[in-house]
Amino acid sequence: MARPNLAPAHGVLRPEPELFVLRATTAPARAGALHTLRDFPSLTVPVTLLLAMTTGENNPLLPPAASSFALRSVPTVDLKSQLPPKDWPHAPVHRLAENGVYFVTAGTLHKRHLFDADAKRDLLERLLLSMAKHFGWQLEAWAVFANHYHIVARGNPDSANLRVFLTKLHSESARQLNLLDDAEGRDVWHNFRDTRLTYQHAYLARLNYVHQNAVKHRLVPVANQYPWCSAAWFERTASAAQVKTIYAFKTDRVQVDDDY
Repeated sequence: MARPNLAPAHGVLRPEPELFVLRATTAPARAGALHTLRDFPSLTVPVTLLLAMTTGENNPLLPPAASSFALRSVPTVDLKSQLPPKDWPHAPVHRLAENGVYFVTAGTLHKRHLFDADAKRDLLERLLLSMAKHFGWQLEAWAVFANHYHIVARGNPDSANLRVFLTKLHSESARQLNLLDDAEGRDVWHNFRDTRLTYQHAYLARLNYVHQNAVKHRLVPVANQYPWCSAAWFERTASAAQVKTIYAFKTDRVQVDDDY
């Protein structure tokens, strides 16, 4: 499935809108490649240049290969002595004080298909990958669609709070999408739901669920054919044994709010 450099369906890209931060890498052949958000938003480039960037195997935004797929053991505690505060059911619960491995689903407001063109999904995926790196989250699986996305992300002691990462991702992707669609001030995202993964079986099953999600939605017959997910990257960077093991996990019993 090719990624054409598409303009919005209802207009022409405006010249020189402020979009994204670039830094030249040390390799001359990739001068100007998308590198980091550390200086955001001090430098900007036109949207046409951002959307023309390739996403091949050497894309600097892709996360490094995972050294292993395992969860640290979780110590048992006396739950009666640590009763949590009551959570009102008006919105998803986010208890993110500690870093760990999280499964996250986020959807657009009213499930509208706002990322309805290849160029728009390119934009969202690139922002997701670069901001995850900037805020210190290792993406182990991801899938981006017209009205939602899923990720499995691993934190570390130096990671920013997950809410900070996702809030910035949503605000910036909404701003840039609205520039493309000439829809200033439009609400794009509804909310996100996160689950901290503490059981190895649940963790591996959700890795496979995200890798295979485009197949579940009947967009492609084979997961690695979908351009905006991690399946092809995973198959390139993981060992054959890891791929076989994770792809063998059944996902039909994974409970996910995925009615998109």
